[in-house]
Amino acid sequence: MAQDGVIKFQMQHTPAAALPWDQLAELNAWRKILVLLECIGQTPARYDNIGFGNISARLGDDDSPANQRRFAITGTQTGGVADLKAEHYVTVTACYPSQNKIVSEGPLKPSSESMTHGTIYAIDKRIRWVMHGHCVPIWRNAEKLGIPLTDGSVPYGSPEMAGEVRRLFRESDVRKLKIFAMGGHDDGIVTFGRTAEEAGQVLLNWLAKALSIT
Repeated sequence: MAQDGVIKFQMQHTPAAALPWDQLAELNAWRKILVLLECIGQTPARYDNIGFGNISARLGDDDSPANQRRFAITGTQTGGVADLKAEHYVTVTACYPSQNKIVSEGPLKPSSESMTHGTIYAIDKRIRWVMHGHCVPIWRNAEKLGIPLTDGSVPYGSPEMAGEVRRLFRESDVRKLKIFAMGGHDDGIVTFGRTAEEAGQVLLNWLAKALSIT
């Protein structure tokens, strides 16, 4: 079983002060919603008590080079913290899947899924929010629901996963649906959008559809 919390990429991390809270308040509010939905968390009953799920939002303008689109993301091993503070977030300043490398700055190192988030932002500059949760009903019914699915043999947080994300954007209707399931990452789903409301509503809509057939 693939689990969250284990960083697989090379990291160039610079310790730095936390971002101002006004840049994180909306991000933190939606992170709390995912906690309440049990899409983010940490519990002995799931994944050997390893934290799961993360959320990110773009920072700055849309004209940055694709691999240097800055985003704020929850720090590694924060899944078990019910209410985050500014020091629990980190800024990813560059993402280079071909080099298996993430460049970041902040009080903590970034989430193990940072490469997946960075890949989505690099693909489409209009996307400004990415939510990665562990949602059992959606994941287990992904094929029935017609949700795009990454290859089950590909590990999370890896260059191969970045390649799978790019494949889905080329070969499936993921850009329209704004959701995909991670075949090799138990219960892992990803939604995205231009706004937090868009990405969050996508998750809620598909959860309702999944529950209706469970």
